[in-house]
Amino acid sequence: MDAGFFYSYHLGWTRLDARTLLGDLEAEGLRPAHPVTGRTVLVSLDSASLGARSPVTREQLLSIAGLQRLREVGFRLWTDGGFDLLVRIRQARSGVVAVEFSVGELPEPEREHAVSAIRRTVGRASVLCIGFVVDRSGATATTDWDGVVIEGDAHLHSWPDAVAVRDETAARHPQLAVMDGVEMSPWKVYGNEVLGV
Repeated sequence: MDAGFFYSYHLGWTRLDARTLLGDLEAEGLRPAHPVTGRTVLVSLDSASLGARSPVTREQLLSIAGLQRLREVGFRLWTDGGFDLLVRIRQARSGVVAVEFSVGELPEPEREHAVSAIRRTVGRASVLCIGFVVDRSGATATTDWDGVVIEGDAHLHSWPDAVAVRDETAARHPQLAVMDGVEMSPWKVYGNEVLGV
């Protein structure tokens, strides 16, 4: 997922969080069901079978996306215009779950709609959303974002559009601690497009 992305990080992720996130995304026009076929598919992220697809029901997707039995799951979301984006939900570090949206391949109007929709939903999906990163171009894809958002210690070589972390994480991070962030409760937000998210 390095062509442009939106990552969010959550503590205490459950099937209910997955259900809330998916319901909120659907209300925003991002749906797991293909607009023509109505099929929902899991996408393999395993290197041995990368891209392989398996049809599932919505309920199966919700069950799997809670990560009670798996370490990660991938699936596609579809826009009203028929474009799609890959979503990966994975176990990250320290009991945190990362929800990763690949938005870089969407045409600009759909990408901006997706970024706005995701931003509106991530905080509602889990009251324990500890932060997020938006990089529409993917320029910071090699950054250890788990280390920045979860642990507050990975170095930033370049800046994304926006990165949001909790106050205590910002205080620990050597670069963020000396910068002024914008307060957007419950996070401090940094970057060149803070107000655009």
